[in-house]
Amino acid sequence: MKIIGRDAENAKLKSWYKSGKAEFIAIYGRRRVGKTYLVNTFFDNQFTFDATGIIGGTRTEELDAFYSALVEYGYSGPKPKKWMEAFESLKGLLKEKIVKGKRAVVFIDELPCLATPKSDLVKALDYFWNKWGSRQKELMLIVCGSATSWIVRNIINNKGGLHNRITHEMHLFPFHLKETKEFLQANKFKWNDITVLQAYMILGGIPYYLGLLDSGISLADNIDALFFADGAQLRGEYERLYKSLFKTPERYKAIIKLLSDTKKGLTRKEIAEKLKVPNNGHLSDMLEDLVNCDFIRHYNVLGKSVRSSGGLYQLVDFFSLFHASFIKSKNTDPHYWQHTLNTTTQNNWYGLTYEKVTMAHIPQILRAIGMDRILTEYYSWRSQSSDPGAQIDLIIDRADGFLNLCEVKYAKGDYALTKAEAEKIDNRVSAFQQETGTDKNILVTLITVKPVKENAWTDTVSSFVTLQDLLV
Repeated sequence: MKIIGRDAENAKLKSWYKSGKAEFIAIYGRRRVGKTYLVNTFFDNQFTFDATGIIGGTRTEELDAFYSALVEYGYSGPKPKKWMEAFESLKGLLKEKIVKGKRAVVFIDELPCLATPKSDLVKALDYFWNKWGSRQKELMLIVCGSATSWIVRNIINNKGGLHNRITHEMHLFPFHLKETKEFLQANKFKWNDITVLQAYMILGGIPYYLGLLDSGISLADNIDALFFADGAQLRGEYERLYKSLFKTPERYKAIIKLLSDTKKGLTRKEIAEKLKVPNNGHLSDMLEDLVNCDFIRHYNVLGKSVRSSGGLYQLVDFFSLFHASFIKSKNTDPHYWQHTLNTTTQNNWYGLTYEKVTMAHIPQILRAIGMDRILTEYYSWRSQSSDPGAQIDLIIDRADGFLNLCEVKYAKGDYALTKAEAEKIDNRVSAFQQETGTDKNILVTLITVKPVKENAWTDTVSSFVTLQDLLV
């Protein structure tokens, strides 16, 4: 079966497979993003050994599952009672199967599930790899898991025996718009680019969610069927998602809910104050977990008072954004999305969400304005003194002495810049220059869905970016 997108990931797996040395690879990423599918498809399910953890399983259940996998691959020894014994059994099995000069691929999926409290799984894996596995140049060990924070802390950034033992890591991100379009086209969808964009803004670039869409009905009917109809398949996905990733999901969901109510993002200090929790290392760990799971982003902001707080955190997971905005238990209309098409509520939400889409496509924007080959930094800015408060979502700071101040506008039809909008942009530029004291040249970039109609006010804009540019 063909893998849609993932060209870079496929190239890496191919290179590592042919490296001629022992490889220990950790793959992580948000639940439903396609980690297992990528590995299974790339290797065509041809493994020397593979096993999968059980979500929510007990220590006994996890060991039983691992033992069943050993038996499936030909193991005939005693049933292991602890993880040291389980990995010794795996070593014995692999000794019989490894052929000199032929790559032996071992895939352990949902590894965090196997690591139940006080199970010592990590110590056993550490001993298995350091004592034997790392010396087998035919061995390619791949571990994977949706509990991204666990993989990062316990495997990739391990402080003990596995410290610096991972030979490669792969963070599998959601699809970008281009890959989303390719996925839908490969599944016989005839949707235009704006419909693809709207599907992306609701479901994100998550292959599993996109795979639930029906090409025979409209997007609105699809969204009603998936979220609002009786027994809708994704109605309870939000709860399942966070529960599967975090041991204390309510604490994480509280952060998500708070950020969903705040368009521009909050500092760590502001999050602590609003949630009435200590601004300490535990909060930092939770924020880092959410960043690693691609639910939120941490970005720099130009301005001393914000930078001193470590920048802003902003919710960027489109599925969580949609859930926070529209999926409410009191909503009983099974055709809610169809019935609210083209309303102010939907259009405003699409407008706010399109801003986050652009932030997920910085490389495409840089390419569109011809800045992909020079050194650039990007950040946001919010005024500390102007009234009403001015904010610029995206500033591209270029090594050639220029700054691009980006304005984002969502409209399904051609966009025409009005006198009022042009004046607002000028006011933001003036406030930015005055407060930052920058001596760099400032250019305005306008990011829209369709091309901008030329009129008397378009001269205030230096460059234009459209949805077509984001689809590159």
